[in-house]
Amino acid sequence: MTPIERRHFLAGAGLSLVAGPALAAAKSVVMPFDNGERPLVALPQKRPMILLSTRPPQLETPFAVFNQGTLTPNDAFFVRYHLSGLPTLIDPATFRLTIGGQVEKPLELSLAALKRDFPVHEVVAVNQCSGNSRGFFEPRVPGGQLGNGAMGNARWRGVRLKDVLEKAGLQAGARQVSFNGLDTPVLEKTPDFVKSIDVDHALDGEILLAFEMNGEPLPMLNGFPLRLVVPGYYGTYWVKHLHEITVLEEAFGGFWMNTAYRIPDTAGGCVAPGTTPKSTVPINRFNVRSFITSVTDGATLRRGTAQLVRGIAFDGGHGISEVLFSGDGGRSWQAAQLGQDLGRYSFREWTVAFTPQQTGAAEWKVKATNRLGQSQPSEALWNPAGYMRNVIETVRVQVAG
Repeated sequence: MTPIERRHFLAGAGLSLVAGPALAAAKSVVMPFDNGERPLVALPQKRPMILLSTRPPQLETPFAVFNQGTLTPNDAFFVRYHLSGLPTLIDPATFRLTIGGQVEKPLELSLAALKRDFPVHEVVAVNQCSGNSRGFFEPRVPGGQLGNGAMGNARWRGVRLKDVLEKAGLQAGARQVSFNGLDTPVLEKTPDFVKSIDVDHALDGEILLAFEMNGEPLPMLNGFPLRLVVPGYYGTYWVKHLHEITVLEEAFGGFWMNTAYRIPDTAGGCVAPGTTPKSTVPINRFNVRSFITSVTDGATLRRGTAQLVRGIAFDGGHGISEVLFSGDGGRSWQAAQLGQDLGRYSFREWTVAFTPQQTGAAEWKVKATNRLGQSQPSEALWNPAGYMRNVIETVRVQVAG
């Protein structure tokens, strides 16, 4: 799709996103939790994906995709919107990014100016929805009942937020920076989706204003033509269709920071199941996660037949130091071999050779540890929003003689 064609992408796709002829797709998938049947739909620029909702569009990546490579293909990358007023006309030639607020020199930058006037950088980083795996929470919690596919890993290319802010010049006393995209509320009383981060974070040199994803322009549903990439932080901060950056002298007080996307102010961001936290803080960095990708739940395997078990692990940027695999439900563990290191914010592939010796039902488990010594809990932690699930994952298999 050329840039000019892309201008009219959502205008032509409006029925698919709202009324959804794709909803008539014959195929569906049953997620491994109650009320988990979902249709598989192919929205524009996307292969068939797991549909959670159409208004706003939410698509989950089929989990088998994560066994096909460390980078998640653009057409299989998950989609999460908060507002149903999606942009329907974006002309990359006339698009402008504004930088204002507590700055010495307000800026209005075209895409061409961003690419011409600032050094271009790349980072391989995981984008994960805060509610990834929410459907597995017990007791159940409200919100999108997602499986494990609301995450993806990509090579992002763009310019550093730090460089753009320094060109604008931050005034003394600047405290936070807020970000707004072109998606808008349908109802007047719905708060616009605006996020903020502290100035020190904004200037650390790691956050990108990305215009490419895996070597291609951003897909429309993943934020074309420009999105915020905040490595190591949950996807709520990765604002799509970014067009407005504002430097603030006070902490931003909007709904999506002060009310939504908050976790208990406790170790692990958890409370006792069914209880209410006494105080909360905005969600921030990922915790440690790991998955088995090469064997699916319910698979039948042969006793005495060697298996090369494969999976992925990641954390919020400290880097994975060890992955352990258990073929006997956690009674014993063996070290996996770590694959290519694409950077501390990326998925890290791991493999382990394992030969089942006992017939019958078996539980295969995986747990990762990062360079700070942080690992995964054996029992799932709970919070009322269903965020940050990172329990040691289990795949149940049958071993035949």
